[in-house]
Amino acid sequence: MTQAKIRQETKDPRTIRLPMVEIFETVEGEGTRAGYPTVFVRLFGCNLRCVWCDTKYSYPPAEAEFTMTIGEIVQKVEQDYKATHICMTGGEPLLYGTRSGALLEALCAIERITDVHVETNGAIDLAPFLNSIASPKARYVMDYKLPDSGENDAMLHDNFALLRPQDEVKFVIASDRDFEAALEVLDKYPTAAVPLFSPVWESMPPAKLVEKILAAGRPGIKLNMQLHKIIWDPAKRGV
Repeated sequence: MTQAKIRQETKDPRTIRLPMVEIFETVEGEGTRAGYPTVFVRLFGCNLRCVWCDTKYSYPPAEAEFTMTIGEIVQKVEQDYKATHICMTGGEPLLYGTRSGALLEALCAIERITDVHVETNGAIDLAPFLNSIASPKARYVMDYKLPDSGENDAMLHDNFALLRPQDEVKFVIASDRDFEAALEVLDKYPTAAVPLFSPVWESMPPAKLVEKILAAGRPGIKLNMQLHKIIWDPAKRGV
């Protein structure tokens, strides 16, 4: 996907239509912006099927709840909410290539918005987006899938070298095996992004994960707790 092709296919971006799950405002639950009021723009569809996925309603066999044009999405964000942060998420929000890129550019162009972070799953090539979208508001949170996810083989390791200091790479840790695998990946594929370790509470209690991070002597790793699962029922939507 070249820059010229992106421009050609997004000549009138406000009319591009995308399958949606929901748009809502809450506080960001995780990552380096945790706690900030944030508008979540959740697209439908994902190319992975992680065993511990908590948003199965965002991909088949479920169906997209509705579709919206980029113009309609931008209008809703501008008129219905006050937050200056946006989380573009899914499913996999970059699944639609040039259409996803056009949405990201349009969200970054909203004047009051200061940050648009894209939650991507590690199986999408980030180079076309980083090469074509120049806004400093755009950031990427790459959720690298470890062995216990069932999707480790789908990961694109070239993305690590593309990530910048403002980006994040998240590892969801379900077991000791996952923890060791995450350390090996960080050693093998150096990145400027902030590494986040997030516990699967049922199998990796947060206290145990903290102990393992400290014992490993990795001061650059940030513990990543999901605030929304502490504040609300973990199964609750729209929060």
